[in-house]
Amino acid sequence: MPQDINITDADIEYAENILLQEGKTFDEERRSFIRDLNTLDLQAVPGSGKTTALLAKLVILEKYMPLKSGRGILVISHTNAAVDEIKERIGNHCPKLFTYPNFVGTIQSFVDTFLAIPYCQNFLKIRLYKIESERFQEELWFQFSYIYWDKKFEKPGTYLFGRLINKAKAEAKKSGRTEKQVCDDLIKKDVQNLYFDFRDEKIKFFRDDEVLLSTKTNKKYQGIKEAILKVLHSGVISYEYAYKLADYYLEKVPRVKSILLERFQYVFVDEMQDMDSRQNELIENIFEPAENAQSTIQRIGDENQAIYNAGSVQLENIWSVRNSVLYINGSHRLSPRIASLVQNLGLTPNPVEGRNVNSDGSSIDIKPIIFVYQDDTKELVIPAFADKIKELQASDTIPINPPHKFMAVAWRKEHDDADKIALCDYWPHFAQASSGQQVDFNVLEDYILYFDKEKKTLESVRKNILNTLLKILRLENVTDENNRVYTKRKLILFFKTLENNEYEILKLNLYKWSISSIRGKSQETIISIREYIPSFLSVFQKTIASSANFINGESEINKAEIEDEPQLNRFESDGVNVEIGTIHSAKGQTHTGTLYLETYFQKDGNGANAKSYESQRLAGQLMGNQISSTVGTRVKQSARMAYVGFSRPTHLLSIAIHKERFDFVLSDINVDDWEIIEI
Repeated sequence: MPQDINITDADIEYAENILLQEGKTFDEERRSFIRDLNTLDLQAVPGSGKTTALLAKLVILEKYMPLKSGRGILVISHTNAAVDEIKERIGNHCPKLFTYPNFVGTIQSFVDTFLAIPYCQNFLKIRLYKIESERFQEELWFQFSYIYWDKKFEKPGTYLFGRLINKAKAEAKKSGRTEKQVCDDLIKKDVQNLYFDFRDEKIKFFRDDEVLLSTKTNKKYQGIKEAILKVLHSGVISYEYAYKLADYYLEKVPRVKSILLERFQYVFVDEMQDMDSRQNELIENIFEPAENAQSTIQRIGDENQAIYNAGSVQLENIWSVRNSVLYINGSHRLSPRIASLVQNLGLTPNPVEGRNVNSDGSSIDIKPIIFVYQDDTKELVIPAFADKIKELQASDTIPINPPHKFMAVAWRKEHDDADKIALCDYWPHFAQASSGQQVDFNVLEDYILYFDKEKKTLESVRKNILNTLLKILRLENVTDENNRVYTKRKLILFFKTLENNEYEILKLNLYKWSISSIRGKSQETIISIREYIPSFLSVFQKTIASSANFINGESEINKAEIEDEPQLNRFESDGVNVEIGTIHSAKGQTHTGTLYLETYFQKDGNGANAKSYESQRLAGQLMGNQISSTVGTRVKQSARMAYVGFSRPTHLLSIAIHKERFDFVLSDINVDDWEIIEI
């Protein structure tokens, strides 16, 4: 679709004055994108300022509003954080952009607002008030529990048990748990994955659209359908269900597509690489990128940073780049040394030009570092990284003045096998928290009083109560068979192995406490948990000792003080703070220094040539070779994660590698390119 707005140099200068520091301007790469209002894809390397370039385009379009025929602009991103950034940076300058007929939001909010909610209102006569997968799954399991043994519906629970028992037997042999325990978990997982397809009226699984039941006269079909519909009529659906309902709506009311095309003249999809296949297909279905299409659609991102796909690494080619594509290859975040390493990891071989310089204009030329650790020194890697930062600050190689962000990142958080290195091996405390935002309270009471009330789901409250029990175990110095602190997952698995009724008691208590907390009965919950703790500790042959003050202490904090509490996932040394987290949690961030901690992921091959760690799979790239697009799946997965992790720092990039692996695959590495520090 030909553009009917011509963006001038004066327009771009206007955006520069709003978005850039004084004296800074957009280079020609970014200007070419800002000017272009035709359908295209923008491939931009990490630290290229692609979001700022998009914001410049939006700031300029605001000047031309209202658009011809009263049409609007649609801006879609993957996360709420990205949408919040857009609003924070240009909200004051673009009041029209955030009002009708425009829409700025996540892909999920777009689907909910324009498709899923209208379908429910118009065809199901349902008023939705909650779209959240965890809540939907909990409600569905709760409804299913009522009909589990119901003879009227031919005992649906028994039916699922029969379908899954053989699989349970196989898994039980490997895990050491009973067949019933495994089968119960498989049944719950299957039930929570069910949905009713309103098109063909079959009961299916979300995961692969496999049909479970399709005969309407079947009593089990009737019971499960009734359970699903009860959840829907309570006003709760999952994120996955929202996409199903969106498809139904587009099929039943084709005019909806025309309405959306008529409403939105320009469609911008930021962080396109993070969209999954269903999201991409829906966007493409509505806003067809044909030459004669009514709307212009521009997709913005970096194929090489596609690490979101059900929480894992996205390898399928969801984003097939159009013929009309622009590139931004210059990174204002990365130094030339770091940029060359990042480029080597790109499965889509776009050049990465490091253009970051010191404040005085001089080149940033800090050698990347390999910290070589041994079995008994892995917990010293993060302190060694902090010591190196202090050394570089003392020599003015890294500016000492804040703001700085230093971070240690890893792919895998934990493993059950003590021989497999994960993040919690470098930083054992990490198992105490589910994220970098986890708060470590001083007393049990605060865990119950200050759980995340915004979510208000059984699962979120349940997790917080489990964190309370984990803290008690840590205070009493209780560890697992590998001498590691318990995680929520390991604690539940341990209770499931017990032959007495302790697991059922714990499960019932967690449910009871969660419900009570959600209903505002905090003090009753606190008393009940305190009464249970002696029994809980007796399972580990322990009594209340070191945890007494934590269990019985009274809160001394206000809600406003919570955010000032120290985070667990942080190492501090002489003024240098190193945050610790996953690569997923660091995506989109900029650090002054990043420490990449290699971790175990699967196993390819056997013997000395087996490959499980990044240093083994990516040795060639660490030694300066461009990765091939024909490498195996696991190598691609490792490359994607390393690409994101390596592209965070402005000054210092480090990686931690075990000495055994370093000596085997990297002993010939060029010391002109790397500094080697043995710990």
